[in-house]
Amino acid sequence: MNQWKNFSKGFFKENAVFTLLLGMCPTLGVTSSAINGLGMGLATTFVLIMANLVVSLVKDFIPDKVRIPAFIVIIATFVTIVEMVMQAYVPALFDALGLFIPLIVVNCVVLGRAEAFASKNNVGSSIIDGAGMGLGFTMALVMLGSIRELLGSGFLFGLPVYPEEYGMLVFVLAPGAFIALGYLIAIINRFKRA
Repeated sequence: MNQWKNFSKGFFKENAVFTLLLGMCPTLGVTSSAINGLGMGLATTFVLIMANLVVSLVKDFIPDKVRIPAFIVIIATFVTIVEMVMQAYVPALFDALGLFIPLIVVNCVVLGRAEAFASKNNVGSSIIDGAGMGLGFTMALVMLGSIRELLGSGFLFGLPVYPEEYGMLVFVLAPGAFIALGYLIAIINRFKRA
């Protein structure tokens, strides 16, 4: 039961975007559409799960002096795999996400979970924690991307919802990311207090 508590905390209690305010660079940079948010979220989820798994397996063999560099090498390995797979099988998404894919290596969410959780817990708990934190991060990116895409261009997941000329350009641009994120955080905080 405790493992499922670890899974759900990534969605609400310790959501990286809405509660901890971590990973803001990809959150604000790639969420101009729901598809981009979904792609980045799933890529980060894969890296989180695999990095947590490997860190949990090798934690007893890594000396304390090189712990963080070792974690970064492990994370970078899985980011490289994600980057190559995306480039081969979904090149349009790869082009849209661009530089933000390699930046997963230094994402606070991934390194933080490796250091704070996977290096101190067993493999099963680490995988569940990575999945929960990753899917919570994905949910946040998809929510933000959906709002920005809908208000900015009248589309949702690339499908037209209303005529494009009624869209508000500000939500497609960088300031729209800050505005939408601010309102989402305010709404979520309001529900948490209720």
